[in-house]
Amino acid sequence: MTIPPMIFWVAAVVIMLAAAIPVTGERLTRFATLTDLSVTAANARQVIDHFAGLRRWRLIILTVAVPLACFTDDPFYLVLGWCAVSVFRDVRLPAPASRAHDGARIYRGAWLLGLGGAVVAGVHLLTDQGATPARVAHAAIVIVVAAAVPLAARNLTARPAPEASDDTAWAEPAIRQWSTRTLYLSGTAIVLSGALLTPGQPPQRELPEYSMPKSFPERMAVFTTVNKYKRPTCPWFDQIDDPCRSWLVNGEPFPQAAPYVIRKGGAPQRAPFARSPDKKAVIYLDRRDRRMVYQDTEGIHHLTGRLADTEVPTPAFAGQNRYVVLSKDGTQITDTTTWTTVSIPGVRQVHDLNESGIVATTAFQVLVLDHRGKTRMSLPLRKIKDAPEDTYHLRPDGRRLVVIRGHEMRVETFAPETGRRVSSVVPVFPGDDFLDLGLGWSEQGPFLVRGYTSERVYYLDLATGKLRRREK
Repeated sequence: MTIPPMIFWVAAVVIMLAAAIPVTGERLTRFATLTDLSVTAANARQVIDHFAGLRRWRLIILTVAVPLACFTDDPFYLVLGWCAVSVFRDVRLPAPASRAHDGARIYRGAWLLGLGGAVVAGVHLLTDQGATPARVAHAAIVIVVAAAVPLAARNLTARPAPEASDDTAWAEPAIRQWSTRTLYLSGTAIVLSGALLTPGQPPQRELPEYSMPKSFPERMAVFTTVNKYKRPTCPWFDQIDDPCRSWLVNGEPFPQAAPYVIRKGGAPQRAPFARSPDKKAVIYLDRRDRRMVYQDTEGIHHLTGRLADTEVPTPAFAGQNRYVVLSKDGTQITDTTTWTTVSIPGVRQVHDLNESGIVATTAFQVLVLDHRGKTRMSLPLRKIKDAPEDTYHLRPDGRRLVVIRGHEMRVETFAPETGRRVSSVVPVFPGDDFLDLGLGWSEQGPFLVRGYTSERVYYLDLATGKLRRREK
C-alpha cells in the first residue's frame, strides 16, 4: 500500500510536532485511569520522568527516521521512528522467565495476531512483487522487532511487585503495566506497517504516442490474400489524412495498422508489419489501441496488451502460417491454431520453428528448445565481423540440427539429444559456384542447399558433403 505524496509529507510534519509536545496533565490523567494508579505529589515526578524520557528518545529517533523516510519516500520509517522507543527501551539479555498479567494477555494476543498477519502479507508480497531493496529492509526490521518484543515483555512483567505500600513504590508497576501495553501496540504497528506500507512511486510521465489529428475511417480493411503490401511513404510530420500515410494492402489503405512509432531519443520509425509466407495473414500494431494484432480472413486476434512505442516488438511468422513470433527483450511465440503462447526470456531471434522444437539465439548462445521453452541443447553463438551470419535448421522430427557457418561455408550437424556434433562438411559445388544458403529438408528426406551463382538446388549428404542436383 502506498501513500500519496501530500499525505505523506503532512504525516511527517504532524508526527514531529506531536513528538515535540511536552508531557501534559491530560496525559498523566489518562495514564492514571488506565493503570488505576493514584498520582500524588510523591510519585508524580517518577511518572513525569518516565514520559519525559520516552519523549526525549522519541525525538532523537525521529530526527533520524523522518529524513530517512523523506529520502526513501517510505512511510514505514515514520511508524518505526514513533514506535521504536517503546519496543527497544526495555530489551535486555538475558530475560528472566515471566508470567504475563491478565491485562497484558489481551495486548499480547493482539500482537501475535498482528505478527501472523504481517508474516502472511509479507511473504505474499515478496513472492508476488519480488525481493526489492525496500522489501528486504522492511523484512529485516520486522524480524528484529519480532525478536525484541518478547524479550522486552519478559523484562517488564518479571519484576516482583513492591512490598512497600507508599505511593512511590506502587508507581513502578503501573509504569511497567503501561509500558507493556505500549510495547505490544507499538510492535504490532511496526510489523504490520513493515508488511503493508511500500515506498511511494514517482508519477509516471505519459510516453508520447503517435496519433493523427484527422481520424482514419472507422472501417476495418479486410482481405482474402495479401498479394502485395506497401509501407507508408509520406513524411511522418506531414499529418494529413492521405493514403500514403498508411500501409497499403493490395493497393488499398489499411487504416487499422499504425504507420509509425516514436522511439525515445530517435526519429519516428515505421511501425511493424509482417505478411505470412502463405500470404493469408498479417501482423501489425493497431493504430488505435496500440496492441499487436494478427489478422486473417476469419478476423483478428490480439497478441499483446496495450504497448508504449518503446515496447513494440518485431513480428515474424515461423512454420509457414502456424506460429507468430514477437521479439523484443525476450520472445513470445503464439500457435495460431490453438492460440497458446509461450514466452522465452532472453531470446532475441527465432531462426527455425517446427512441430518438434524451436531454434533461437540469445546474446551469447544458440538454443534448441521444446515448445514449453525448455532447453534441449545449447551452443556458443559465434559472431565474426563483416562475415555472413550463421543459419540454423531443425529437422522436422527434431533429431538433427544443421548449422551453416557463413564465414567458412561449412555445414555442421548436431544431435540435440546429446549436443554432440556428428558431422562437419564443406560442400564443393561445380565450377566457380559456392554455397548460398540452406533450404531445409526436402519431402524426400535429404537436406537441400542452393548455389550462389547458379541458384541451383542440390541434395546434400550431411555425412560426406556430396551434392546431387535436384531435378525439377
